[in-house]
Amino acid sequence: MIELYTAATPNGHKVSCTLEELGLPYNVHVVSLSKNEQKEPWFLAMNPNGRIPVIVDRAEDHVVFESGAIMIWLAEKTGRLMPTDAKGRSNVLQWLMFQMGGVGPMMGQANVFHRYFPEKIPAAIDRYQKEAKRLLTVLDGRLKDHEFLAGDFSIADIANWCWARTHDWSGVAIDDLPHLSRWIAQLDARPGCAAGLLKPPKNVTAAELVQSAQNIVVR
Repeated sequence: MIELYTAATPNGHKVSCTLEELGLPYNVHVVSLSKNEQKEPWFLAMNPNGRIPVIVDRAEDHVVFESGAIMIWLAEKTGRLMPTDAKGRSNVLQWLMFQMGGVGPMMGQANVFHRYFPEKIPAAIDRYQKEAKRLLTVLDGRLKDHEFLAGDFSIADIANWCWARTHDWSGVAIDDLPHLSRWIAQLDARPGCAAGLLKPPKNVTAAELVQSAQNIVVR
């Protein structure tokens, strides 16, 4: 059994959607970001960085933190959503790291300055929205000639989709990115991805949303 410690953020959804797509049984433990539960000793014992998500794989007696590392662990554990050949695996990891190093941090910063920062700083908003749009345009270019990012549907698609689908929240329009829009709709329609977005339920308070924004800039 997998124990998932998470909250309703794009990074949290990366793992819950992966678990749903793989059909693995798991228990959800909601971490209250507004109460800073991710900074409490019991949580820091699992992730010293104090960020969600974290899993405890009871079958392997193993703790994994960082959303991308968790996705790799689950894919390799099951032999699914990740090719086993070296080149195929490399392609998936490249697009996964693209999300972790670019799409997530830049969209996260756009969210903070566009939605939550107490002072509106146009230069900061413009900088992060433009970079977020540039990265989404890179995805659109890749998807022009590919159904998915790296061969078959993989954890690279899940990771990037969990962020790209929230483009409106970052104040970034994608009307001019038809291939990205097609791909987002395609993943939206997948039962596993749709189910993962509901774990945990999104009945969060305004304080939770603000705290989430401060945490999602972390990969």
